[in-house]
Amino acid sequence: MGNTHQTIEIEASPDKVWETIRDFHDLSWAPNVITSVDSVGEKSGDEVGASRVLNGVFQETLLTLEEETRTFTYSIDDGPSPVSKDDVKNYVGRVTVQQADEGDGTLVEWSSSWQDNNEAASEFCQGIYVALLQDMKKSLE
Repeated sequence: MGNTHQTIEIEASPDKVWETIRDFHDLSWAPNVITSVDSVGEKSGDEVGASRVLNGVFQETLLTLEEETRTFTYSIDDGPSPVSKDDVKNYVGRVTVQQADEGDGTLVEWSSSWQDNNEAASEFCQGIYVALLQDMKKSLE
C-alpha cells in the first residue's frame, strides 16, 4: 500500500482554517497550485458526493465531511500518471484541522493512501501536498 503524510502549523485559529478549506469546490486559498476547479454535478462543495476536476486533469470526489473533527476525505478517481486509475487504486486523501499543541495556531495534516506501492505516486503527491499546505499558510497568515 502506498501513502504519504504531511503537516504544517498555521498561525490562525482552527475555525478560520476550517472555514477556509472545508468547501470542496473552493481552492482559492491555493492560487500557486490550483489553476482551475470545475464542479461536476449538482452537489455543493459541502455535500458528500460532490465531484470536481482540478487543473483540468484531477477527477476527485468528496467522501466525508466531518464538522466536529474538522476532517474531510476524498478520492482521486482519475488523473495524470502516476495517480491515474491505471496506476493506483482506491486513492483516499484525508485533511484534518486541529488546534496546535502550543499557542493559538492550527495543525493541518494532509495524508493519503492507495493500493499498489507506487513510489512515483508517493513522490508526486508529497510534492503537491507540500505546495498546497504552503499556499494555505500564506493565504491564512
